[in-house]
Amino acid sequence: MQLTVGPIQGFWDPGQWSAFYERLADTPDISRVVIGELVCSKRLPFYQTRLPDAIAQLLAGGKDVALTSLALVTPLKRERRMAAELAAMDLEVEVNDLTMLAHLSPDARFSVGPLVNVYNEGTLAVLARRGSMRVCLPPELSATSVRRIAAATDMPVEVWGWGRLPLAMSGRCYHARYHDRAKDQCQFVCAEDPDGLAVDTLDDQQFLAINGLQTLSGQCANMAHHLPALREAGVAGLRLSPQTSGFFEVIELFAHLTAGRIDAEEFCAKALPHAPGGAFCDGFLDGPTGVSWSGSKDQVRMQPAGTP
Repeated sequence: MQLTVGPIQGFWDPGQWSAFYERLADTPDISRVVIGELVCSKRLPFYQTRLPDAIAQLLAGGKDVALTSLALVTPLKRERRMAAELAAMDLEVEVNDLTMLAHLSPDARFSVGPLVNVYNEGTLAVLARRGSMRVCLPPELSATSVRRIAAATDMPVEVWGWGRLPLAMSGRCYHARYHDRAKDQCQFVCAEDPDGLAVDTLDDQQFLAINGLQTLSGQCANMAHHLPALREAGVAGLRLSPQTSGFFEVIELFAHLTAGRIDAEEFCAKALPHAPGGAFCDGFLDGPTGVSWSGSKDQVRMQPAGTP
């Protein structure tokens, strides 16, 4: 099964951002990388001049590379300009907001990302007729829906395999509001929490994480136990979401898991120390709730407030 590294969701230090892609280019277990700014258009200027070098390194390392569009395009001029500039580059574009399609020529190479609501075969058929080459399904889909959609298309289908789940986008910036700042004067405060800022309930139970305009899951999604079923359903790839530490160890564990060198239980035991939020979830596929976990209860424990 193919392993894809998705776009960085948080706001990372530019030096760390470049070092990450330099190392990823030399990581043989990864065959596909989606790069660029997904969440907030104000972040892109910090990386924009670094993108060509990172893309060149990834291509030289034999990776398939796609550029992500923003997940939420507002009427701001800079966001419309960013969409037009993406369309002008000679690379596959991963569409994460359908407004991006208006900027793509009929023969442009594009795929559909996990923030587009592809909930059924009909929606995917429309996007296939428009020219989509690949789809990463929304992480909130059930196993039944994944199976039906994968069976209804010839294009490669990917599902969310690892990382905090992208649950929602907002026109407002949670991070700025949390620090009593206006969105336009945020001073890039989300950079203080590059893997998301934990949100706990009044009972000090882990709940969600905020990342600028984005709401993430508090727990780390981990589809290790569902790998055989996903293969049987015809899923071609797993999406791994970058995090600031332990990510390359997770990639190595997934390589061992997909090759059958370790089983899901061993994978989970070794991957748990690297899980953002310190606990796993996989309930959207077949659990009673999205936050449910199909494995050991030791790996789904709620963490006290302040746990990194």
